[in-house]
Amino acid sequence: MKKVIMSIVLTAALSLNVFAARENIVDVAAGNPAFSTLVRALKAAGLVEAVENGTLTVFAPTNEAFEKLDDGVLEQLLKPENKDQLAAVLKYHVLSGGGFTLNKLLARADWETLQEQNVTVRFENGRVRVNDALLQTADIACANGTIHVIDSVLIPPEKGP
Repeated sequence: MKKVIMSIVLTAALSLNVFAARENIVDVAAGNPAFSTLVRALKAAGLVEAVENGTLTVFAPTNEAFEKLDDGVLEQLLKPENKDQLAAVLKYHVLSGGGFTLNKLLARADWETLQEQNVTVRFENGRVRVNDALLQTADIACANGTIHVIDSVLIPPEKGP
């Protein structure tokens, strides 16, 4: 009986992964209520089409990650007049190229984002971090790339003169 139950569970898990691999990054995020804020931000920044059609690796903050931002920050970023700033924050979560699995990411420390600044991926104290964010789930395969779920929003450092 245990073998039958394990077989059913394994089949269901594999089916979910195959299903996700057939959908693009935006569709996978939109299909998961934990990413509703991310999807809303992509729409507000005008980046949905770019993320649907690009070959990308995305460090995807959950709704809880967005809730960790200081009071009023998200609301300010979502305003139409702050579209460019929101786009910069979101692009800081994205790498060009879709095949960056966790093992590949850990092979080197610094990765250039679409925002043209680096994020650091490292293994520290038994956990994987992207800058200061903790990796919660890795290697969600999508038709056009990979999603890695993180617990905090990555804020790009201010560019120097």
